[in-house]
Amino acid sequence: MDRIADEGRVNKRSIYVHFGPKGDLFDLVVATALTEMAEEVPFTAEDLPEYAGALFDYLVAHPEILRLTSWANLERAEASADEIEAYAPKVAALTEFFGDNAVDVLALLLGQVTAWQHASSALRAHSKDNEWATKRLQQHREILMVSIRALVGTTSTVNHTY
Repeated sequence: MDRIADEGRVNKRSIYVHFGPKGDLFDLVVATALTEMAEEVPFTAEDLPEYAGALFDYLVAHPEILRLTSWANLERAEASADEIEAYAPKVAALTEFFGDNAVDVLALLLGQVTAWQHASSALRAHSKDNEWATKRLQQHREILMVSIRALVGTTSTVNHTY
């Protein structure tokens, strides 16, 4: 909060008065970032590989978003009602294609999209040369899209026996 107050050239108390506890301010920052991301990368249940590629590109260009959401997941064991509601349209759209597998498909897609950024820095160190790193990210994106195409093709035929 001290850093925010210093950079904003306001006193800390005015921040608390306007936003409430720092947890509320953090939640607002995360929600704003996710809203902006959703506007920049619209969800397309009809073309999940393209959505995955676009989301990957956005997260590569904006690594702070993934850091924010990772931190939020570490800070809070339970999702807020707003967070749950934010996924509802995506799950509903995917349910049309994948039935009861919709949540699994979305979880796997998001896991694959963020796999590179969440990979060990020791693994990513193999991509340090800038020119090669750019090619490596491009190759990773292509593999991601192939993987999502396979996921979509396989998941639509999965039977449920839970």
